[in-house]
Amino acid sequence: MDYLPLHFNLRAAPVLLVGGGVIAERKANLLMEAGARLTVVAPECQFELPEASGPHHWIARGFETSDVSGMHLVVAATNDLAVNQKVSIAAQAQAIPVNVVDQPDLSTVIFPAIVNRSPVLMSVGTGGGSPVLTRLLRQQLEALVPDAMARVAKYLTSRRPRLKSFYPDIDVRRKAAETFMAGPGIGYAERDAWSVADDYLFSDLGASRGEVYLVGAGPGDPDLLTLRALQLMQKADVILYDNLVSPKILDRARRDADRVYVGKRGGLASTSQLSINEQLVLLARQGRRVVRLKGGDPFVFGRGGEELEALVKAQIPFQVVPGITAASGCAAYAGIPLTHRDYAQSVRFVTGHPKNQQVDLPWREFISEGQTLVFYMGLGGLAEICAQLIRHGKAVDTPVAVISKGTTPESVLVKGNLETTPGLVARAQLSSPTLTIVGEVINAPSAQVALQQIHD
Repeated sequence: MDYLPLHFNLRAAPVLLVGGGVIAERKANLLMEAGARLTVVAPECQFELPEASGPHHWIARGFETSDVSGMHLVVAATNDLAVNQKVSIAAQAQAIPVNVVDQPDLSTVIFPAIVNRSPVLMSVGTGGGSPVLTRLLRQQLEALVPDAMARVAKYLTSRRPRLKSFYPDIDVRRKAAETFMAGPGIGYAERDAWSVADDYLFSDLGASRGEVYLVGAGPGDPDLLTLRALQLMQKADVILYDNLVSPKILDRARRDADRVYVGKRGGLASTSQLSINEQLVLLARQGRRVVRLKGGDPFVFGRGGEELEALVKAQIPFQVVPGITAASGCAAYAGIPLTHRDYAQSVRFVTGHPKNQQVDLPWREFISEGQTLVFYMGLGGLAEICAQLIRHGKAVDTPVAVISKGTTPESVLVKGNLETTPGLVARAQLSSPTLTIVGEVINAPSAQVALQQIHD
């Protein structure tokens, strides 16, 4: 280990910063955020200290060896090697920790990349050898650790004395805290519902009762998963997923989680909604954390509302994580604006799934100009949809775009109008899932560029 990572308490501590440029300003902001009393030494200073007459001050001259006296930390942030060397020698002569920016050979301490979820702090360093790698690792940690972890830390800190009293045995106390962190209680701490979190921390409730997460998986591209979705997928014991969730999305889930397919496919054996509801309740009552992973958004033609009703009735804790719905994702990837000042001032989402070969919808409401129609699950009823729109007064040459497997590398787009599109789609042999967009927005310039690229 090249460096010993330590968290330095600088609250009200005197710190010397040599330099007044942009890099020095970044260090100044970090040091002041940590509570240091900052002295800046530089002939010119390009930034203002928030309290020029208070705990922070600027000395408008070059560095002198005596400046390091009494300091708890010294930082050199100049572009003059001779000055930086002088600062380093003076600090080390008095055994004061010193950092020279981007010069680890002159430093006795280095600044790591920081993930700040105060009071939770995570630091990443490469010994000053690769700032780019350090930044990349920090970005990965930022994605994995939610902001809400700060609230969890504050909650656990406030409960520490009571926890010691309630569980005098250290092993029992550790197991109780681990059970709390692995169960629904942590979710209440994240949402500042501390009294409810107490029910889990100071009882065995967390060990006997699980939680369900209704998570939107987005339209297909795994990179469109939300950070919250990824975090809960990594936390889950069981994942119930549907037909619209691709293997690449499942690859982002916790490796040892049980995976249960509960999809529905037209004309094939399917898992009933009642069975899915019952599985969610049963698994949660077994104390398991369950992710119900649904394509798109759980509450947009995803029957998430029905599953939520079952959970509420059974008094099962739950969280809902919205996803990018297919209309937004697929249209954006095709360059089609769902609304546009020149073409459409409203958008309407419609389920186009046929029942008994009929698509029974309020067709007259779809005829007005200035709106975009988006039909989900409309492949089987596409011919009927186009015929009904024409029959009720929509112009035959109204543009139509049908997108198959949108946002994925297998995406196929067919463009036509209400009269020609059904035949074009049949010849192209598109496969589900598909999204059908009807409206003048398909003629927007951005859509024409994207459509041409797809066809090429």
